[in-house]
Amino acid sequence: MFRGEVDGSGALRVRPRPGDPDPSALLRNIPSAVGHRARVLRPTVRRGWWQDGPGPTDRRGRDAFIEVGWDEVLDRLAGELRRVRDAHGPQGIYGGSYGWASAGRFHHAQSQLHRFLNTAVGGYVGSVGTYSGAAAETILPHVLGPSGPVSKATVTWEQIGAHTDTVLAFGGMAIKNSAVAAGGVSTHVERAAMAAAARRGTRFVLVGPLRSDLPPEADAQWAVVPPGSDTALMLGLLHTLVVEGLHDTAFLERYCVGWEALEEYLLGKADGTVRDAEWASGITGVPAGEVVALARRAATGRTLVTVAQSLQRAEFGEQPVWAGLALAAALGQVGLPGGGFCYGLGSIAYYGRRKVAVPVSPLPQGRNGVREFIPVARIADMLLHPGEEFDHDGRRLRYPHVRLAYWIGGNPFHHHQDLGRLRRALGRLDTFVVHEPAWTATAKHADVVLPSTMTIERDDIGATSLDPIMSAMHRLVDPPGAARDDFAIFTGLAERLGAGREFTEGRDVRAWLAHLYERTRAGLDRQGLPAPSFDEFWAAGEVELPLRADDGGLLAAFRADPDRTRLPTPSGRIEIGSATVAGFGYPDCPGHPAYFAPTDAPDERHPLWLVANQPATRLHSQLDYGAHSAAAKVAGREVVRIHPDDAAARGVADGEVVRLFNDRGACLAGARVTDDVMPGVVQLPTGAWFDPADPGADPAAQVPFCVHGNPNVLTRDVGSSALAQGCTGQHTAVQLERWDAALPPVTAHDPPAVEPREAGR
Repeated sequence: MFRGEVDGSGALRVRPRPGDPDPSALLRNIPSAVGHRARVLRPTVRRGWWQDGPGPTDRRGRDAFIEVGWDEVLDRLAGELRRVRDAHGPQGIYGGSYGWASAGRFHHAQSQLHRFLNTAVGGYVGSVGTYSGAAAETILPHVLGPSGPVSKATVTWEQIGAHTDTVLAFGGMAIKNSAVAAGGVSTHVERAAMAAAARRGTRFVLVGPLRSDLPPEADAQWAVVPPGSDTALMLGLLHTLVVEGLHDTAFLERYCVGWEALEEYLLGKADGTVRDAEWASGITGVPAGEVVALARRAATGRTLVTVAQSLQRAEFGEQPVWAGLALAAALGQVGLPGGGFCYGLGSIAYYGRRKVAVPVSPLPQGRNGVREFIPVARIADMLLHPGEEFDHDGRRLRYPHVRLAYWIGGNPFHHHQDLGRLRRALGRLDTFVVHEPAWTATAKHADVVLPSTMTIERDDIGATSLDPIMSAMHRLVDPPGAARDDFAIFTGLAERLGAGREFTEGRDVRAWLAHLYERTRAGLDRQGLPAPSFDEFWAAGEVELPLRADDGGLLAAFRADPDRTRLPTPSGRIEIGSATVAGFGYPDCPGHPAYFAPTDAPDERHPLWLVANQPATRLHSQLDYGAHSAAAKVAGREVVRIHPDDAAARGVADGEVVRLFNDRGACLAGARVTDDVMPGVVQLPTGAWFDPADPGADPAAQVPFCVHGNPNVLTRDVGSSALAQGCTGQHTAVQLERWDAALPPVTAHDPPAVEPREAGR
């Protein structure tokens, strides 16, 4: 959350919300977005689509664009939506909104798109899961419960500060991640909370390849392990607990099912492989004595096991989440204040906070008349293989045949993997439509690009169920050019499709904001708290919401009485072994936590692990052209961090431009030489806008070469396992070399060529 005003010179100035103890530097990206050349100013269409009509093509991302008027583009687009619906049913349309879009509850891009498609078209092919957390979101309901109740509201920073002796932070809790949260962050508490806990005596143990995944204030012990090995360390810790009699057998018997299967696996009774400290050391590099010592420490005092979202955003990503839960259960502390298990703590700002005690209303999306769906990260599979069968969470499903993709509030050329494959997949569509404030690579690969507003250019309400401040998001500047908000665009389309009244319900933006606010106001009133009217709230700028008690939520109640408060799992208990998952018969996700060696691992040709994590200078790819993001680049390119030993072996000095490559693609990046990454690992964050060296090349024949530093030209597009089919973009294997040739220009933030429109066309 921030405050803003336009000064006398016409420049936008922003400042953090008063009282925020650790405001985010990401705010510096916002003023520079106003008037930037990257903004989309008018409705723009790909010339081939406008002149030749819809259909599969290899010209997306290669054709020139032409500008058209709002009325004619909405007329043409409404006709195309009608054609696809009438010829193929609404299941011929993919509602591809995925991403953060806006903190606002009304101008939430996904809700706007899905509401439009449901009311005006009859539905859409949707997606399940998220790129950030699909593996965890799928396994947790089987073994503990949905990820929301068992991550966002079970352990709080206050509890950690008061009770926790040891935090085993698998994947860390990087401050850059907790700078942001959907709905807005009023106060950033994580850095101070970790510092206070460390001063009290809490011992933080960072398990991972990157030192920066815990802040210096945590004064952490760094257990250096390579990517993909966390589960092995967890199993080694569990084995030590078992053989030394340190596991809580009473807890396992009363609160859990399936422990016996995991214990047999640890002891190697079925396959002869004992998962002990020596075995774990051989995989992780952590000395066996340190594994044993860490297990003994975890069994002493109050211990919290945290698993970062990054660990499950990888091949076999279900396993570290499940194994982390098993470790916490074996310690017998699930449900205790500041102890037990927490998935995602530190991965986003609203984890570790108390829930709001009044309702916060989203925009209603209506009913989707289409049953077909895909796991969200399987978009390229769906487009390339319509009709092909796939596994997901115990079901055998079939990819629908989508002809039109409608994408707003997201940038698949940021969050999807193997961008060369994605380009080929998008060529299978008849029509690709996006709403975009800026000329991202997604917009440059679209057929229809409709200029949409940013949050600072429209009114909205910022709120979340895990922050005590509801904010009035006043428009700060006028939209550029002919940009419109998504609601206005969809209203125009819905009217052309005969569903205008159904979409708007007769409300304009102001009336919708008042309507959504009323549910919160009524909740305040029921509790006898100050409940300002909408006009009073809007004038004041914010309203404080009450918080629920810090009582540990579902897991604490379960611990108090597991017979009365059953978990939402098949057994009502913690499922260390799951008969349901075992019954699916997936070889890459058996009925208990297990270690699988990564298959996309370094070899002689590509000897380095690449960690493609989230950036520190922006939220994902948003405002990549912003001042804060741009200032951190090297020679205009994203920064890759490399250990001094690996840099010296390749003759790379700090600040030089390097080339990262594997068989899927290549990219340029600016090198930062640092011992904050372990040897054999390089770290290149996601979010640099895809900028192919030769955008006119045939995507079917081209191995993409991004001159700007997008790591998803390198990452692999496969599912985490047959269970979740989640994103695996966190890790891959690469080689790195110094770039000695002339540097190609970076054009990622430049608009595409817009040609004059021919008379009568």
